[in-house]
Formats: sequence, C-alpha cells, structure tokens
Amino acid sequence: MRTLKEIKCGDTVKVIRLEGEGPVKRRIMDMGITKGVEIFVRKVAPLGDPVEVTVRGYELSLRKADASMIIVE
Repeated sequence: MRTLKEIKCGDTVKVIRLEGEGPVKRRIMDMGITKGVEIFVRKVAPLGDPVEVTVRGYELSLRKADASMIIVE
C-alpha cells in the first residue's frame, strides 16, 4: 500500500482508507475522497506541492501533507 503522495502523474488509484483524525480527516472526506473512490493524478507541481487530482469528475488540488494521509492501491 502507498499514499497518494507517492503516486506518479498520469496514474489512477483507488482509495483504501484515510489516515488522520478529527477536522483534517473530515475535510478530506468533504472534498469527496472516501473509501473506494478512484483518483486520477493529473499534475504534480515542480517541487511536489500541491498535487492536482481528478476525483468524482472534478479537479482538486491537495497539499503533500493531506495527500500523505490517503492510503491507495
């Protein structure tokens, strides 16, 4: 298992679970990232932060800290 932070540009992955607690985890879930959803990594900034992904048909930018809390396969 890997985190979303480790995924390369152009790959599609499936969310296995979310790490973290409280408001941070809630915020990630409110953005539509939940267990079982597929995420396509569109772009990664030159320094790696942020990561632009497509989830549930819309584009979303995530910080590396948030992406490291998303466990994918």
